[in-house]
Amino acid sequence: MARTNSTIEAAALSEFATQDLYREILTRLGEDPNRDGLIRTPERMEKAMAFLTRGYKQDINDVLHGALFDVDYDEMVIVKDVEFFSMCEHHLLPFFGKAHVAYVPNGKVIGLSKIPRLVDVFARRLQVQERLTRQIGEAITEAISPQGVAVILEAQHLCMMMRGVEKQHSFTVTSAMLGVFKTQLQTRNEFLSLVRRNGSGF
Repeated sequence: MARTNSTIEAAALSEFATQDLYREILTRLGEDPNRDGLIRTPERMEKAMAFLTRGYKQDINDVLHGALFDVDYDEMVIVKDVEFFSMCEHHLLPFFGKAHVAYVPNGKVIGLSKIPRLVDVFARRLQVQERLTRQIGEAITEAISPQGVAVILEAQHLCMMMRGVEKQHSFTVTSAMLGVFKTQLQTRNEFLSLVRRNGSGF
């Protein structure tokens, strides 16, 4: 019981320590953290950041557990227009958009709902779009050893829209082409054609 109480106390101290940091930030911004609208803001900030970065505590193997299936199918599988939100590691401002993910199976497929979950695991971390794109492709490669994987991310970055160059309509497009998507032009072009259908912007 003493150990349990000690653990609870440590967690409570950690929570208050984090909230104190957010309270300090508000003070340095020139605000009064004790005014009515801000009294609970440090608590809300802590919960929001825990949610927005929960990918650090998620394991890919747990996410994909029970959703890898043996199949006799070797045609392209595409999950497109997967909405995602992430946080720029340079300014801690959001970037958001859509992910288009494809792979050519090599005896195994991933349950379709797991692709968006996989995207979220990596998106819910402090990121740069280039690395996020690559991590999604590499995770699928490691999970099922397909013939190839392709990932395209289209995103808008608030660090470009709200500050800096302040370009509200700019999009950033990144891609990762692995296996046959990198070595076979026809496969890559088929993927690009299918993703662009119905109005994809890149």
